[in-house]
Amino acid sequence: MTVETINKNQQENIISDRQARKSFFSIFLKWEWLLFVLILLVIFINTRLSPFFLNAINLSRTSSDFMEIGLMMLPMVLIIVTGNIDLSVASNMGMSASLMGLMHNMGINIWLAALAGLTLGTLGGVLNGYLVAYVKLPSLVVTLGTFAFFRGIAFGFLGDQAARNYPSQFTFIGQGRVFDTLIPFSVVLFIALALIFGLVLHRTIIGRQLYAIGNNEPAAKYSGVPVEKIKFILFIVSGFISALAGLVLAARFGSTRPDNGTGLELAVITAAVLGGLDINGGKGSMYGATLALVLIGLLRFGMGLLNIQSQVQSMVIGLLLIVSILVPHIGQQIRFLKQVKFRWQSILMTVGLLVVFTAFFIFFFWSRAPIIAQF
Repeated sequence: MTVETINKNQQENIISDRQARKSFFSIFLKWEWLLFVLILLVIFINTRLSPFFLNAINLSRTSSDFMEIGLMMLPMVLIIVTGNIDLSVASNMGMSASLMGLMHNMGINIWLAALAGLTLGTLGGVLNGYLVAYVKLPSLVVTLGTFAFFRGIAFGFLGDQAARNYPSQFTFIGQGRVFDTLIPFSVVLFIALALIFGLVLHRTIIGRQLYAIGNNEPAAKYSGVPVEKIKFILFIVSGFISALAGLVLAARFGSTRPDNGTGLELAVITAAVLGGLDINGGKGSMYGATLALVLIGLLRFGMGLLNIQSQVQSMVIGLLLIVSILVPHIGQQIRFLKQVKFRWQSILMTVGLLVVFTAFFIFFFWSRAPIIAQF
């Protein structure tokens, strides 16, 4: 072996032992910073378009409007990090709240009824977790089945009826304010749980195990990670939090119907994926998901103030989700331009989606209620 070869090997060893340094500018290229900038941009635009956007009372009300989505999003982040998904969260929410409403209509104490609802939601999570973790069925298939199963049980409890006249002590969960301020109790509940889930994901061994499962499940299993047990527990937690979100929603509305929460599972998944989570697992953060939740809430609130129809709001959020998936893909291609073949088709598709997004927004901004009323 020549001296030149030895020196070259020594240099490679020295380079490999050093951690890659991140520039100050690269830190601000993270997806979370982009979401933060988008939030500021949405606030600025909505402030210019509507004088009611920065009203403290309005902001307090709209923050409580999407806390149920935020609660269900917390365990969903952990589940998606492992490469799985739970499509039954909103149906579980409706099922748990319907049982509580049925028991309340029968004259049972509201807190006993709420406890029964939480128990039923947790059992729904047990069913999902057992089928996914131990029967080895795909989480997409399992939760798609329980998505319909749980909703059917909800209609079996209440039918076409509704539960109403909840006591004020219970409705405080969804309507109350903390210490006579404008801060909703549901927001405080979400923040407390978000801190707990964030610490578990980013500051504990369990969090590292979740990322390991999402990146390579067989390797994690052979490394001693209790994969089945972790999956089982995650779906149980998801069931419990979904039931809790159902109680918060029932308290906010002051009533319960079996169709409560219909469609919210898509909003939950949108918030998680828009926050930077990879649907295949192994990537993402609780910070990004929380910022995405705030962004979606502010977008919907601002578009509502502009009389933009709810269908259009869903289109905007959906297009934003598609763009959020494509942009990191394009960024990776640009970053590794020398190693991989550059795909102009992806860039053209992204630009096209942005054009469509802008066109729809402009069209429906001009076709708000005053213009539609003329027809």
